Amino acid sequence: MRIIKIAGVLLALILVLWVILAPIGPLPGLFIGGSSAEAPMDWPDTASVHEIQLQVPGILPRVVIVWVVEFEDELYVFGSRSSGWVSMIGEGEAVKMWLGDQTYSLNASRVHEGWQPIYLAYLDKYRPDYPDLLSEFP
Repeated sequence: MRIIKIAGVLLALILVLWVILAPIGPLPGLFIGGSSAEAPMDWPDTASVHEIQLQVPGILPRVVIVWVVEFEDELYVFGSRSSGWVSMIGEGEAVKMWLGDQTYSLNASRVHEGWQPIYLAYLDKYRPDYPDLLSEFP
């Protein structure tokens, strides 16, 4: 009986740690997966990729699951200005992105001007699969 109780406690502890450390849905995590790789000169077609994991810097790095869109050979993610992970991205900030089974070390910058065509590409990509969710976007 005692061994079963200890195994149950260990399993619960592992589950709690996994939930805390790995991003799940809207909850951020601390660790990103994938195999480290050099960023390609040209990104593969991301039209069928709905989610990526993005690790942003901080005292404790934050890993979030976000949507990604390619526009004019660059990859973009969107987040609310009030979001914690967005506020952690400066200008040319080092980030990691898990796309497919590869993790890429990249630099991210906020887009302050000319974001409208990127946003329209984002809407065009995700509207067919998430019409209800996107109908609530500003």
